[in-house]
Amino acid sequence: MEYIISVTNACKQFKENKALDNVNLYVEKGKTLGLIGRNGSGKTVLMKCICGLMPLTSGEIRVWDKRVGKDVEIPPNVGVIIETPGFLSNFSGYNNLKFLADVSGKADKAAIRTAIAKVGLDPDSKKHVGKYSLGMRQRLGLAQAIMENPDLLILDEPMNGLDKNGVGDMRQYLLDLKAQGKTILIASHSAEDIEVLCDSVCEMDKGVLTMLS
Repeated sequence: MEYIISVTNACKQFKENKALDNVNLYVEKGKTLGLIGRNGSGKTVLMKCICGLMPLTSGEIRVWDKRVGKDVEIPPNVGVIIETPGFLSNFSGYNNLKFLADVSGKADKAAIRTAIAKVGLDPDSKKHVGKYSLGMRQRLGLAQAIMENPDLLILDEPMNGLDKNGVGDMRQYLLDLKAQGKTILIASHSAEDIEVLCDSVCEMDKGVLTMLS
């Protein structure tokens, strides 16, 4: 069995608050694992630590069998949505993603346009992101996450701000990615999202992770 993400005895302490309390988590290649829990339970902190955006106090995280913060600072081949995606408000969606792609050098113009279209946005739209709805920003955030065709996706509440049709579109797209063999770690407040998308489910509560199925 090949694990793309391995979290071992992970702890994260903020002064008196233990955001992660001896967390162990393993995400198998090609599977979708759901993470549920109330706000402040530690879900987002865990995802940030996996992505290399926040160091652990103790313990170890491996992604692609590389120790995050030791072997690599930011794990490669990962698409991420954590919290509300941040973009340059005075630029179009396409120009925002082109700016990011120029920095990474890993997505060409065709890949950017394809990613934007796949999430239901218009790559030719001149509308500034500052005028986007929350749902449109979430769609653009997913386009950013997929434009480099990563094999691992880490998605924190990707349905946030989407209307009913948008949620249906997003679910189907994530199912398509799963069918392509992508590995997905997703946090959601929606029991229906978790039931439809996930092979297994974990719950976070006060920094403690419990495997439910």
